[in-house]
Amino acid sequence: MSSESEKTSFKDLGVDPFFIGRLSERNIYSPTEIQKQVIPLLLAGDNTLFRSATGTGKTFAYLIPIFQRLQAEDTEERKKGGPAGGVSGPAVVIAAPTYELCAQIKEEADFLLKGTALKANLLIGSANTSRQIDSLKKDRPAIVVGNPGRLLMLSRMNKLKLRGVRFLVLDEGDRLTSDELFGETGELAALLGHKGPGDTEDPGGLLTASCSATIPAKTKDRLLPIMGEAVKIAETEEQEILRERISHWAIFSEDRRKIDTLRSFIAAADPGGRKGSFKALVFSGGGGQPGIILSRLRYNGINAAGLYGDMDKKKRKEAIDGFRSGKLPVLISSDLAARGLDIPGITHVIALDVPADDGAYIHRAGRTARAGKRGIMVTIGNGDEMRRLANLEKRLGLTVYPKALYRGKIAAPGLD
Repeated sequence: MSSESEKTSFKDLGVDPFFIGRLSERNIYSPTEIQKQVIPLLLAGDNTLFRSATGTGKTFAYLIPIFQRLQAEDTEERKKGGPAGGVSGPAVVIAAPTYELCAQIKEEADFLLKGTALKANLLIGSANTSRQIDSLKKDRPAIVVGNPGRLLMLSRMNKLKLRGVRFLVLDEGDRLTSDELFGETGELAALLGHKGPGDTEDPGGLLTASCSATIPAKTKDRLLPIMGEAVKIAETEEQEILRERISHWAIFSEDRRKIDTLRSFIAAADPGGRKGSFKALVFSGGGGQPGIILSRLRYNGINAAGLYGDMDKKKRKEAIDGFRSGKLPVLISSDLAARGLDIPGITHVIALDVPADDGAYIHRAGRTARAGKRGIMVTIGNGDEMRRLANLEKRLGLTVYPKALYRGKIAAPGLD
């Protein structure tokens, strides 16, 4: 990295003093590498697709320039009608695949918008529809954050008016363009439309942004038509984090013994339960059930929580808050339930299988080694999974170290 790059500040990027002040309240004074690339692009009005590892500041990379543009473009008509977005509906639509990620984006939006007349509403499928409709009438939000299904439903009911949308964000674009969700994502984008520069009603067009920790070719092929012409692509090299700040370990285990192996590993990695020194996110794997794993760990005296697909919203929040605070040092989750989790201080990511694609492994590993710290990615797998991990190791250019549990300690294999 050049010395000039080191000197880049938010002011250098063109960020308004108001938002610089907001960031300072969180002791954020220097932009991350992806923020250095993306903020100027969006401030300039460029449709932007960007990739960066989990925890590198992607949310602020798009929220800050979009909110700054929104304030700058606010018209007298909007001011007379109340908050921006007012009677003509929201100006910003942010779509994300999971309720948890939507809630986190909304929280970050509220933080940045504190002290302004702009409001953001959360529109997710797990919440009461009538209350959401009432809040749209009452708040007249400039920004709405939600999953595509709920946004589409409210639009079809004519309760969410999208004709005035000027900014569209697709957070975790790889997930939103998966076979499971692409139908709804594409329908939402088509509903908004992409107005070109020659559109007389909206000469500025629709500014689009999408981001994720991974952008495979299939995702890019599906996103680019949605995002319009002249999309700028920004990327940071997450391989540096993946290779240099994360240690990759592999522990062999037969399927029937995986939970016992997990329990033994936790006991060895966190002897005596040293509070604050160990925080592990456990991925239950393709055939695993977080509830079963959680019960077994708790039976053996390990303080843990779990995330389930059909989990009560209140209990889910309690589990995440307990893990975030360190009160619960172990959190068990599926890949889907963990999407959007942004929890600092995770020391270990433990997977009870090897995912089918490299992107899923990168997503998992990216939960640790945040904010310049180091972390450990542990895979507990059977013979077939160890062979798949060896192939993944070659493709990603990693070094995966075999480990074994020996007399209550983590050691190199082969000890007697």
